[in-house]
Amino acid sequence: MSNLSLNHFSIRSIDLDKTVQFFSDVLDLKPGPRPNFPFPGAWLYSGDSSDYANSVVHIISIDKNDPAGLKQYLGDRDASSLQGSGAIDHIAFFATGLEKMTLHLKRLNVPFRERTVPSLNLHQIFVDDPNGIVIELNYPAREKTA
Repeated sequence: MSNLSLNHFSIRSIDLDKTVQFFSDVLDLKPGPRPNFPFPGAWLYSGDSSDYANSVVHIISIDKNDPAGLKQYLGDRDASSLQGSGAIDHIAFFATGLEKMTLHLKRLNVPFRERTVPSLNLHQIFVDDPNGIVIELNYPAREKTA
């Protein structure tokens, strides 16, 4: 069996700019290099953008005037299916800096939900991206009590 780790997740979005802005503003991910695919999109990095392994979010967009490149490369999807996360419930990240993040979200007026999972010593924040995908941020529970 292979030792697996998450490389990235992709979002097929009908609003590229709004999605890039959300992940840049909320999670401080930075746009960086992306291969010259036959469709628009963006790769967002956590850390050094010279290492493609740090591109944790790949946003796939649709060129409404010429969707052929995307259809040929990744297949066709009905635009109505691109809201929410389908069978995927949420995408989670480990993080630190709980207080800083909650203040950041409040400043941005981004609604969020919180809960603590005592058995895992995690405090969780949930936010919804512009596509209706739930993003979970997992902090050490000790940060909530500090």
